[in-house]
Amino acid sequence: MGNHAKLTPSRIEIDAAALAGNVRRLKAHIGSHVGLMAVVKANAYGHGAVTVARAALANGADCLAVANMAEALELRRAGIAAPILILSYMPTVAVSQAIQQDIRVSLFDLEQARPMQEAAQKAGGQLKIHIKIDSGMGRLGLLPEETPALRRRLPSMPQLEIEGIYTHFARADEDPAYTAAQLTAFKAALASLQAGGLRFKYIHAANSAAVIASPDSYFNLVRPGLLLYGLQPTRQLRLAGLRPVMSWKTAIAQVKTLPAGAAVGYGGHRTRQQETIAVLPVGYADGLRRLPPTWRQALVHGKRAPLIGQVSMEKTTIKVSHIPNVRAGDEAVLMGRQGGEEISADEIADWLGTVHYEIVAAIAPRAPRV
Repeated sequence: MGNHAKLTPSRIEIDAAALAGNVRRLKAHIGSHVGLMAVVKANAYGHGAVTVARAALANGADCLAVANMAEALELRRAGIAAPILILSYMPTVAVSQAIQQDIRVSLFDLEQARPMQEAAQKAGGQLKIHIKIDSGMGRLGLLPEETPALRRRLPSMPQLEIEGIYTHFARADEDPAYTAAQLTAFKAALASLQAGGLRFKYIHAANSAAVIASPDSYFNLVRPGLLLYGLQPTRQLRLAGLRPVMSWKTAIAQVKTLPAGAAVGYGGHRTRQQETIAVLPVGYADGLRRLPPTWRQALVHGKRAPLIGQVSMEKTTIKVSHIPNVRAGDEAVLMGRQGGEEISADEIADWLGTVHYEIVAAIAPRAPRV
């Protein structure tokens, strides 16, 4: 544990062995003929992009995906040389940097192509492109009917090196028929471009849910995110053999016994009887949601301790009357396992009325990843 981690009151523990095992499990599942693009956007879903990228590449991933240029450059500065694809918007002003750093970018609009060509020509190099098709997601992407126009324009844009093509599924975790329709639309767009002489080194569509549910969408590359981190798309759609990678732990700052009717924190919460409480040095600035619904419990000495009162910016109070011998400095677990108990990202998502993606990604970066 580094000096910074020793000085902070809470930490995010990253299980390197679980991460490595998850990547190997994914590789075994998709087969040796299919490549793996590890999605490490949003600081690797809160897990730490550099750490995750290195582990993924060391255990079988072939390339990486990020959201923007800043995320790509973080990986390059860390010495990671593997292919990196930017999945979202990149301003034309960054084209020169993308060429210099060998970063691939997404072409998702006809009006992007000419400015990218001109910027690449000015930079004196070729820009590697993955064409994104909107097959039914309704976000970024060329509509399938726009592919003939793109096909006509590309011959006049030699600075754009078309390396890949891809799409993204909207409901692969819940609607096989809609996913099949998206796949059909993507294949039609792919065929249209191939008919014009385009050849693609990489063709990819499958996200984590499709990796499990739609093997016919693999092509020659899959693009999982959630599964890398040991999180399942849904409770029904699961890949066996994965382990959660992230735990969130802190140390108890103070323990005190309050009489009945005592105030606890902001908002007027009062004890109903004599209660022993523990104060945790974490709050909404760390990603522990303040307003209801909120985090409900933490683990102390392997037992569940309910949160009481409002979550403050960097303090939270839990009730430990039922847990003997709790002391300042004892470990409290906000997410993860302690003894025979576990608070999972799925359970927390149910408390908050959201998805487990948000739980792990929203934990503030100020907590060190160790």
